[in-house]
Amino acid sequence: MADTPWSGDACSLVEEFRKGGRSPLEELHATAAAIDSSELNAFSYLAIEQAESAAASADLSLPFGGVPIGVKELDQVQGWPDTEACLVFADRIATHTSLQVSRIRDRGGAVPIGLTTASEFGGVNLTRTELNGITRNPWDLSRTPGGSSGGSAAAVAGGLVTLATGGDGGGSIRIPAGFTGLVGLKSTFGRIPRGPRAENGNYTVTVGCLARSVRDAARWFDVTNGHDPRDQFSLPQVSGWEVGLGSFAESLRGRRVALVPDWGGAVVSPAMWEVLVAAAQDLIAESGLRQVDDVDTSLPSMGAAWSISGMISIATELGDQWPACAELLTPEIRMGLEVAPQRYGLEARAKIERRRMELNHRMAEIFDPATGVDFIITASNPDVAFDAAGPLPSQFGGITAGAGNNGRLTFPCNLHGNPGISVPAGTLTENGSALPVGLQIIGRHHEEQLLLDLALAMERNQPWPLIAP
Repeated sequence: MADTPWSGDACSLVEEFRKGGRSPLEELHATAAAIDSSELNAFSYLAIEQAESAAASADLSLPFGGVPIGVKELDQVQGWPDTEACLVFADRIATHTSLQVSRIRDRGGAVPIGLTTASEFGGVNLTRTELNGITRNPWDLSRTPGGSSGGSAAAVAGGLVTLATGGDGGGSIRIPAGFTGLVGLKSTFGRIPRGPRAENGNYTVTVGCLARSVRDAARWFDVTNGHDPRDQFSLPQVSGWEVGLGSFAESLRGRRVALVPDWGGAVVSPAMWEVLVAAAQDLIAESGLRQVDDVDTSLPSMGAAWSISGMISIATELGDQWPACAELLTPEIRMGLEVAPQRYGLEARAKIERRRMELNHRMAEIFDPATGVDFIITASNPDVAFDAAGPLPSQFGGITAGAGNNGRLTFPCNLHGNPGISVPAGTLTENGSALPVGLQIIGRHHEEQLLLDLALAMERNQPWPLIAP
């Protein structure tokens, strides 16, 4: 009998099931017990009886047959709470299941076990809400796992489940992946449909997973990607990402890459950047990339526009419950809702669209096949994980940065819609704790497989612990 959850990746757990080393029901019970005794506060809701029924009848021939997974609480599962991690919606129940969850369950054979905690409305990159309290990083319980997919990251890195869903509207997969030593792929916009009944908002959100290994991430996308008519921006189905891992090694040689410490105008901790440069240079040498320093990688400022447009979507969902519900909200969301209406109108809307056009133009120049680069390598976060309770830090490595520094490294990909992946690149010791450092690799639209192959090269050259020590 399995007393503790599987400590390998999801693909190896499927192999263990198929050879009879353990059963899905045993794994589910070990997972439930571990969640019950965990200090991470990674789950906000459990559906153990429903999961037991699914595990008992799991089809082990499916890609993730019998594997227990966490579902980010901003996703929907019919009959489960649908709260947006907000007290205002504490009693709301989902009337449908999101497409990603239904595909990973029905096509993939995975067993959803419960909802993982998230930041309120996915609006902040730490996971601390009035509804669920503080979620903690398994590498150091005093630190945050990031957000908004913080509970998913804590659960996967903390040894509770091998996989969990995530969403990335401004870095919400890559940020927690970087803070917890996981693989987090933000795909090309539309790769996995967001239906049914998903609102478009500010056209930045993609969905995916938090994974322990590159092959787990590749298999996840093989299962869940593909067009759905309820999402007019969803892309045609592609296949073969897992089986194709490693097949692009020769085509990567000679491709141009820029190392950019201040991507998006961010301020990055000098000590952390030293770790990242060493990992990046190893990757460049291993993959035969060509580092260039003569490409202008500067970007127009978009942070305020991204934030304001996102707050308008939150205000719409709250409807006439705002501002009476103000005291039920986290401070960051409350402040954003107070400020956004003062800064949003016809003129602001036009300015946001101009800024987005300018960003799209610059990103196209940066990634121009003839004069630009094939990849940008930068940090996933400005520094290692900060305090679990917040607030968002304003200093990194002794340099004043401002709270708006958080997310600058990640949201250019969301606004332009191109892919980026966070890969573990080592650790940095701070106050006695070794904390993960995430390397972010950014590429052109529709070239996720190249990013996965670069991540695979890192995984093989510098293997990382699959769960927090």
